[in-house]
Amino acid sequence: MAETYDLIVLGSGPGGYVAAIRGSQLGLKVAIVERELLGGICLNWGCIPTKALLRSAEILHYMQHAKDYGLKADNISADLDAVVKRSRGVSKQLNQGVTHLMKKNKIAVHMGTGKLTGKGKLSVTDKDGKTTELTAKNIIVATGARARDLPNLPADGKRVWTYRHAMVPPEMPTKLLVIGSGAIGIEFASFYNDMGADVTVVEMMDRIVPVEDADVSAFLEKALKKQGMTILTGASVSDLKATDTGVTAKLKDKAGKETAAEFSHVIVAIGIVPNTADIGLKELGVAIDDRGFLKTDAMCRTNVEGVWAIGDITAPPWLAHKASHEGVIAAEAIAGGHPHAMDPKNIPGCTYCHPQVASVGLTEAKAKEAGYELKVGTFPFIGNGKAIALGEAEGFIKTVFDAKTGELLGAHMVGAEVTELIQGYTVGKTLETTEAELMETVFPHPTLSEMMHESVLAAYGRALHI
Repeated sequence: MAETYDLIVLGSGPGGYVAAIRGSQLGLKVAIVERELLGGICLNWGCIPTKALLRSAEILHYMQHAKDYGLKADNISADLDAVVKRSRGVSKQLNQGVTHLMKKNKIAVHMGTGKLTGKGKLSVTDKDGKTTELTAKNIIVATGARARDLPNLPADGKRVWTYRHAMVPPEMPTKLLVIGSGAIGIEFASFYNDMGADVTVVEMMDRIVPVEDADVSAFLEKALKKQGMTILTGASVSDLKATDTGVTAKLKDKAGKETAAEFSHVIVAIGIVPNTADIGLKELGVAIDDRGFLKTDAMCRTNVEGVWAIGDITAPPWLAHKASHEGVIAAEAIAGGHPHAMDPKNIPGCTYCHPQVASVGLTEAKAKEAGYELKVGTFPFIGNGKAIALGEAEGFIKTVFDAKTGELLGAHMVGAEVTELIQGYTVGKTLETTEAELMETVFPHPTLSEMMHESVLAAYGRALHI
């Protein structure tokens, strides 16, 4: 006999487990199905372990520059195995935390491969081949996505890596090629560069981190080159051949000229593929867009009654915090509530390279394309006392306002700790703030956050410290 629930969540990543918790809080009887590890890719093989790796690299960087702080540190070196071990320990701790949250919220956990078998029906096959049938009026699909492979050379974990291989490397790269300069590519480029690898980044677009404001992209490229990276924009990899000892790549530049280069390893960071195959979506007639992602409405419903979808299996941005918020929206809608639809323009994005990048809302270029008349303010880290005291005087904060209404349209940052600062502007956008409220807000001194205030003031010709 099938086990019956009010809600079944397929996938336990940051969208799935949050949806399950919120559903349980609202009085639903909830089950969650997970094929591998509770917490999904983000917690076990993505957001969290990469930040642990980057933290180790950041501390190494500071140790190597101890003299800049009046300190002495000799014979500095890195133990890659120990760095990776620490990262895996962090993930394990958080995985155990999610396990605790499932028990605390009385959520039934089914470990195995889930598949939709009919309306309100889902089967789970465990590692021993045993199948359990579950039923529920509502099912949330939160199966996430996986790294996109190169069509001519799939990742093998030896010489050609995806992000997953790069988190548990079999050896330290000596000369590393990173294909793609989105958040994943740039974060691993930054990590391995700080760890001592000779890093080359190839990006097909005309600038790195192409979703960011153009000024941020330009600043970051200059900073990474200063750190020793080779950055090739408007370029592509026309051929790639792996051997037992390395990888030979043909790099094509903007003019179409090809150059052969040798690397010890390659990280492929060219996007993601949604995990939609073999889970029963096609058989149920769930609508999928031309890129393979599930189509949903503002409440995360698919076109099939009782089937919902959240996270990386749906439209971008593909971010953990977006998935979690969608999980809450879907659970509340299922429970009969009236949640607010999420505005994509209020979703912040963060890249944890060195220096960090963070943004929310429209870039200056996108705001102009949308027809806004703008007020734009920029304030540099060099003008902030806390940044100078920290030895982190490189970077800037940029704010974009509607000149007619004062609406905050976007904020863009590059520099130390901007991934923490951006939430101030995100709250402001969610509250539909204008420049007036931001100007009247008292920012503590001395803090990096003062630059946020100064950037707003600068947009209206009122900056005080530059």
